[in-house]
Amino acid sequence: MDGTTPARPIAPELRAEIGDLYAEYADTLDCGEYERWPELFTERCFYAVIPRENHERGLPLATVRCESRAMLKDRVHAIRETQMYVPRWFRHVIAAPRLLAHVDGVVTTRTNYAVFETQPDQLTRVLNVGRYEDEIVRDEGRLRFRRKICVFDSILVPTSIVLPI
Repeated sequence: MDGTTPARPIAPELRAEIGDLYAEYADTLDCGEYERWPELFTERCFYAVIPRENHERGLPLATVRCESRAMLKDRVHAIRETQMYVPRWFRHVIAAPRLLAHVDGVVTTRTNYAVFETQPDQLTRVLNVGRYEDEIVRDEGRLRFRRKICVFDSILVPTSIVLPI
């Protein structure tokens, strides 16, 4: 996605619905409602968290890679049942999505994000920043992510990246 192909006109109602999907995504994660997170994706979806350098070079190595809603649910199970970490709270700040294409019911977007992390006894810090490269489709009557690639700017990976970005 080079951003040079303008999206065909999108109805204001669809733009608002896309904005609502991003707001729900952030709120779901910030409230720690991880069991709801996979429901924002289609059954056959793709989710990856990948460093910018790997993404730009076309290298498939990702920090996190899930290829279905079932894999996202497994990730949630791992978060809840098997991983131990200091309690922390997250705050996702997501820019208004840039709509790059709208073809055959698939809306392709690019959106900047920043994720902040707060632990009870520490100052808030920037956890991760980058951009989402997404494909959004209507599925079972609502918009869902068919593809979400979180391209983060740093090559360093914090240990708390176990939680969704």
